[in-house]
Amino acid sequence: MAHNLNYNEQTEKHSFFSVKEKAWHNLGQIITDYPTSAEAIIHAGLNYTVEKRPLFTYDTENHTGDPDTDILIPEIEVPDFYATIRNDTEQVLGVVGKDYEVVQNVNAFEFFDSIVGGKDGILYETAGALGKGERIFITAKLPDYIRVGKDDLIEQYLFLTTSHDGYGSITAAFTPVRIVCANTLNAAMRNHSNGIKIRHTASANERLKQAHQLLGITNQLADELEEVFNHWSKIRITDNAVKHLIQIAMAPNKEVLQNLQNGKQDELSTTYNNMVSSVMEYALTSPTQQEATTKGTLFGAYNAVTGYFQNVRNFKDDESKFKSIMYGTGLQRSQTAFDLCTEFAKHGNILN
Repeated sequence: MAHNLNYNEQTEKHSFFSVKEKAWHNLGQIITDYPTSAEAIIHAGLNYTVEKRPLFTYDTENHTGDPDTDILIPEIEVPDFYATIRNDTEQVLGVVGKDYEVVQNVNAFEFFDSIVGGKDGILYETAGALGKGERIFITAKLPDYIRVGKDDLIEQYLFLTTSHDGYGSITAAFTPVRIVCANTLNAAMRNHSNGIKIRHTASANERLKQAHQLLGITNQLADELEEVFNHWSKIRITDNAVKHLIQIAMAPNKEVLQNLQNGKQDELSTTYNNMVSSVMEYALTSPTQQEATTKGTLFGAYNAVTGYFQNVRNFKDDESKFKSIMYGTGLQRSQTAFDLCTEFAKHGNILN
């Protein structure tokens, strides 16, 4: 799978930066200290602007060009539609309508800065551009933590993506990451939203208002997750129950679930059994599972599933891993594990 990071021929750099850790096929700029938003936008190669320009077409006589110069002569303006142009490279990024408002890259960073009330409160971890620069993304760490027990800290992150091609809204979401083993956890609990979407027609004042709304969502989810995880860290669970939870959470289809329900263990595939064994081994032997708040607890069972996708499973590349964890199979399995742990906390057993 191609990494799809934007490559700027003028600077001869990929449009991406990361603090300390390499990612995205080891491309881009790796820096040692957290940058300000003004520094981050330069490190990520996002210091370009985008402009809406009128679209033109050609009349019948000129649509094939002047036979002497082979230059197309614009004759007819296309009403109510515009091209979005990257000003530094003059590349066309997309076609948009008259009401579309360009949200400049610098505005996305200002949006993040406004969430915690200033540039010193948020730590920019990664940022970059994809394709010709039509889509950008930013991840930043908030200053507070979710605390489980005395020593287990879960960092709070915000993820933002927006585009300049007319496809999709500005999306900003909350996601926590566990410090000890960097497990990406699924923070979108049932019946809750972990993010917001902003249309490109929204005003600057409206975006600022929604930044405060996102902070409210983040604070609410962080408080709820802290309460849930601390409760789970006090619930003991046997190894057999952990295995049963893992088997259900990792089941790829209804047929496997039915075989589990009917006790037909011999009809389970070798690939599936090996995957369950890998998750179980992580649950029982990983150094990050040896903590008092983790091993032998319901919290540890949940971390075993999320930790498998982050630390054990082999992916084709970093992009495949990112997609799986953020909105693919890894996210789905983590959600199932979350739901199973919630039921176990209520009833004391794993419900099929």
